[in-house]
Amino acid sequence: VQLQASGGGLVQAGGSLRLSCSLSGESAEYYAAAWFRQAPGKEREEVSCISNKGGNTDYSDSVKGRFTISRDNAQNTVYLQMNSLKPEDTGVYYCAAGYSGGRERAVYLGDVMDYWGKGTQVTVSS
Repeated sequence: VQLQASGGGLVQAGGSLRLSCSLSGESAEYYAAAWFRQAPGKEREEVSCISNKGGNTDYSDSVKGRFTISRDNAQNTVYLQMNSLKPEDTGVYYCAAGYSGGRERAVYLGDVMDYWGKGTQVTVSS
C-alpha cells in the first residue's frame, strides 16, 4: 500500500488545517492508519490513530480535544482535522498504515505501522 499526505501549510495560531492521506494499492478498509509528526530537533511523535473501519480512535494528550482523525474508506482517504493550532504543532506530518485484515480491529497509539508516506509541512505562526 502507498500513502500520500497533503494539506499542510502555513497558518496563524488559533487557526485550522485539514490534512489528507490517500491510500492506494489496496483497499483502505484493511488498514489501520495513524498520523505522526516531527519537529526540528525533536523525536517523531504519534498524534493520532484510527482503526481500519473507523470504529475506534486514539489521541496523544498534546492534541486531544483539538485534533480529530477520521476516514472515508470509499475514498481510500484518512483525514486529520486540526483546530486551535499552536506554534508547538509545527512540524512535518506523516501518515502511516498497518494491516488489520478484513474485520474491525482496535488500534492504539504505539501500535506498529508498516507503511509510511512522505510528509507534509505544517507551520503555525504565533
